[in-house]
Order: sequence, then structure tokens, then C-alpha cells
Amino acid sequence: MNSCIYNGVITHTRFKPVKHFLKYKTFSFFIDLDEIEKLDKDIKIFSYNKFNIFSFYDKDHGDRDGKNLKVWALDNLKKFNIDENINNIKLLCYPRIFGYVFNPLSIFYCYKGNSLKAIFYEVKNTFNEQHTYIFKVKDKNKIEQKCKKKFYVSPFMDMDTYYNFKLLNPNEKLSISIKQTDKEDIILTAVQTGKKKEFTFKQLIINFFRYPLMSVKIISAIHFEALLLWKKGAIYRKRDKKIKNNLSYENN
Repeated sequence: MNSCIYNGVITHTRFKPVKHFLKYKTFSFFIDLDEIEKLDKDIKIFSYNKFNIFSFYDKDHGDRDGKNLKVWALDNLKKFNIDENINNIKLLCYPRIFGYVFNPLSIFYCYKGNSLKAIFYEVKNTFNEQHTYIFKVKDKNKIEQKCKKKFYVSPFMDMDTYYNFKLLNPNEKLSISIKQTDKEDIILTAVQTGKKKEFTFKQLIINFFRYPLMSVKIISAIHFEALLLWKKGAIYRKRDKKIKNNLSYENN
């Protein structure tokens, strides 16, 4: 079984225009999309495209129309002329818990055999909008990527900034680091780390009690931290346009 769970911590450190720090414990599913139907069959409290204590829905990702996500990912790899022999897609995301989830960032890892060839960073905001940044992996031993921000996420952050991604190929440990910069300095760093756990009934039960109502806590924390930023004097910026699902190929 390639699918697993990562228990860990997320931290956000904001350096300007106001300083702010947050840290919270969380867990993520790392799902091999070829195994999802077997997980549904084998684990009573997990379902695929059906309600359960823990569930995963195709319509929460990709075009969000319910289309099979492996097909969606392979279609986009073909569209942007990325390695046509990619045959395995794994997705790092939060699960639905009692039917609810909010995923600020989900990551598709695209493999040819055991070699990581492409990454999709799927970013959502609280307005039910989404943008996916697609990268070809040029050096599997040093996964560092950069692109211009193209999507409104935080009302307290300028659009004229850049994302700098740095991560390890998930194994026994998970490590994801994102630095957001302007033309002068680092504005914010977001880091997710985790330790690998088996994707089993027992581990899901443990996580259910260790991280109660995690999905609700995530969206509540986002709004609470926004309130704290506003109280510290951060300037609120309105979004210029409304979108649903955008994607861009960052060929750099």
C-alpha cells in the first residue's frame, strides 16, 4: 500500500507589513489515486465519493466536477507536454470529516515509476475559488520552484509577489516550505512537516480523537487569524475578479 497519513505541524510566519505567527497540529492524507477504491472497500470509516466519518470526493479537486482525478491530472500533463509516460498520481490533502473539508493547499505528485516528474500545487481561498500551479520537476533531488502569484488568497497580502516552493519527495517524513516574497524581502513563510503513519482503520480512529473536528478548526483558524491581522493594522485588499478554477503551467 502506497497511500499513507502524515501527522504533523503547520506554521505560518508573517514578516511584513505586520509580524504574525501561527502554529497548529494537523494531519494529511497522501493518497495513491490507484488505491482509493481499495481503501474504500477495506476501511469501514473511510469512503470514496460517499459520506462517512472520513471521505474523499473527486469533486473537491481538479475541475471540481466529479471527474476522475487521475484522468484530470494526466489530461493536463498531456496538455502541457509533460512526460507522457507518467503513470502514478498521488495527492496530499485534508480529508472530509463528517462531510466537511477546506483545503488551502493540495499537492499532486506525478510519478513515472518511482521518479517524480511533475507537481501540481492546488490553492484555494475562502471564496470557493481555486488556482493550480503546474511545474515540471527538473531535479528530483532538489525540488525548488518559483512563480509569480496569480491568485487572490489572503485579503492582507499584495498580489505583486512570488511563491518559492521547496519540498522533499514524501517518504518517512513530509517537508513542504513556501516562501512568499516581494521584490525586496520575504513576506511570509509557510511550512508543513509530518511523520508517516499507515493508512489503516486504527490510525484513522487515533487521528479522529487526536485532531477532533480538524476541518472546522482549519477554517475557523483562518478567520480568527485574519481578525488578529486586522487588529494589528494589516490593510484589507479587495479581490479584483472572481474565478472558479484556473490553472497555469510554470515552465521555468
